[in-house]
Parts: sequence; structure tokens; C-alpha cells
Amino acid sequence: MAQNRSVAPAEITFIKGHGTMNDFVLLPDDRAELELDSDLVRSLCHRRAGIGADGILRIATAGALVEQAVLSELPDGVLETDWFMDYRNADGSIAEMCGNGVRVFAHALVATGRAETGEVRVGTRSGPRPARILEHRGDRAVVRVDMGQPELLGLSSVQVGDRAFAGIAVDMGNPHLACVVPGLDGETLAALPLHRQPGFDTDFFPEGVNVEISTPLREGRVSMRVHERGAGETMSCGTGIVATAVAALADAGCTAGEVVVTVPGGEVAVGLTESGSTLTGPSVLVAEGTFRRS
Repeated sequence: MAQNRSVAPAEITFIKGHGTMNDFVLLPDDRAELELDSDLVRSLCHRRAGIGADGILRIATAGALVEQAVLSELPDGVLETDWFMDYRNADGSIAEMCGNGVRVFAHALVATGRAETGEVRVGTRSGPRPARILEHRGDRAVVRVDMGQPELLGLSSVQVGDRAFAGIAVDMGNPHLACVVPGLDGETLAALPLHRQPGFDTDFFPEGVNVEISTPLREGRVSMRVHERGAGETMSCGTGIVATAVAALADAGCTAGEVVVTVPGGEVAVGLTESGSTLTGPSVLVAEGTFRRS
């Protein structure tokens, strides 16, 4: 395979966007020529010395990423011509999937002329994730993502501060432990020390886990906070929102339904059926420019 990437350029073009304040630096790099190493990712995501973000979304074709050996092969269902969301956590580690990221990524494809308004195929390491642009007003959009079929992996527990919570392990293309806590209210949820790394069963989750803590389902709504693997606490997490909806419905004795999930960054709607799940919410593109490497 060809590997034509050279030393990272001194100036890197970027777009900054967020989905319910889960924020990303998007790097247009259609041919995957940028050497996107962990040092560069950490520099871009640094909240004081860089642009600041929860993660990086490289925009490239899936075929180019294979040609440049960023991907060893195309994930199942992903075509060479698909736009691929090459997602990196803020610490430089690679992540399989990000629901908020897909919304922002699809929005950016339309905003930059790489795709048309309507349905956009987005390739990820977890396979294709079709996204539909429901509304598009320049720097703002509403996007619905087909999140696939959640896979229930069993029960586990997590330690947050001096409290232990039981939860359902859910595979959304990446690992989650969604804990719906009986009697938990918004005030108590806000006081939990989720800014610190929760303790979890490393035998159950050998590659780490995203941890969600939520209130029980009430009138079709829950409130949630999340600690993301590789990023720490974030204002929102799309795959975690779907995992929480799965757990909240299960806690209420249901396997399907609609759930509105409130996170610190806003609200997102989840639809669960016997055949899969959808995530619908906002995307905002806030800036574009060049990042100068020191």
C-alpha cells in the first residue's frame, strides 16, 4: 500500500463544530495525506494551547485511508468512496464510533460541498452510519443518524466517588456502561464527581468503557451525565445517549420507544425499535481557520 504522507504541514486547515456541546476539530484531508499522530491530536484538542475539543474528526475517503494504511481494511459495509469519519479521542487514542461526531461530520460534508442535503453515508470503524440532514441553515443543522442495533452485553457496576452504581453494558460500536439510578434527581446527578475517572471492572471492559449515569425514565425523558473513555467528562455523548435510552427503557420494562435525553450540552432524541436505533439532534459549526504548529 502507498504511504505518501510527509511531515505534518506547519499550518493545518480546520473546522470547529459541536453536537450538544460535545465538540470536535474537523480536519478536511480528503486523500488522508496528513500524518495524524497522537501528539498532533493532543495539541489540537488542548483547551489552552490548542483549538480545544473532545476529539478530532478527520474527513477523508475510506479508500484513501486504506491506501495510506490508516485503515488496514475497509470495515464491513463501508465503500471505498464513502466519506469516512476517522475519529480520535482528545488523548490521541482511536475510537470506533461517536454519535454526536457523525451528526457534525455529516453537517460539515454538506456545508463544504462534499455531500448534498438529504441522506449522507458516513463510514466509521464500526461500519456505515447513514445520516439524514433534516434541517440545514448554514452553520446550524438538525441531523438524524441511524445508530444500528445496540447489543446488550450483561450487567456490571461502577464506582463514582464513594457510591457504586449497577448498570447495563451496551455495545454501540464502542463500549458503554449505562447506569439508571432509582430515585436519582437532577440535583444529585449534577453533584456526582464524574469529572474523575470512575472505577470499573477491567476484566469486563479490558479496553476501557464510557460510563453514563442517568435518572429513571419519567414521561419519556431522562437526564444523563457521561465520562468518556479517552476524553473525560464531556457535555454530551451520542452513543452514550443511545445506551442510556436502552437502559432507561429496560428499567421501565420496555424494549422499544422514544426517549428524550437531557445532557449538560442540551437535548437529543433517541428512537428504539426492534430493528435498531436512531439519534436526532443539533449540529453547529462555529469556526474555521488554520492551526499553526509550533
